[in-house]
Amino acid sequence: MYLAFLVVHSWVRWLVIVTALAAFGVYLGGWLGRRMWTMWAARVGMLFVTAMDLQVLLGLILYLVLSPITSSALRDFGTAMSNEVTRYWAVEHVLFMVLGFIIAHVGLVITRRASTDGQRYQRGTIFFGLATLLILIAVPWPFLSYGRPLFRL
Repeated sequence: MYLAFLVVHSWVRWLVIVTALAAFGVYLGGWLGRRMWTMWAARVGMLFVTAMDLQVLLGLILYLVLSPITSSALRDFGTAMSNEVTRYWAVEHVLFMVLGFIIAHVGLVITRRASTDGQRYQRGTIFFGLATLLILIAVPWPFLSYGRPLFRL
């Protein structure tokens, strides 16, 4: 079960990254281009947040139930904090991803509540851009000491 969830979580990462970059690009282009609000802009923001919802759900199941790394780290948190790799999986990865998740959700809500098209695009750019940055920082890229493969099979 662990391996199946890990593979799906690994592949959904790309959906999150692509939709995050698409949302940021659409909102930045709308803000800088002073465009009228479109249904596409609303949908791409919602698609990004929905992809994040799925990814965070999978990640929390891994973190809280299935992962042998986090279960051992949570049993002996002091020792886990002294190891860079274990600390990353037990604290840093989940912290940055949950922050990105929260910021994306807040961004979607305040974007909807904006009174002008310019405000919608501006707020979406800021919040989705920050969420995207946090997500990209927290991805376990292969070149890092705690890195994982780009694609799991």
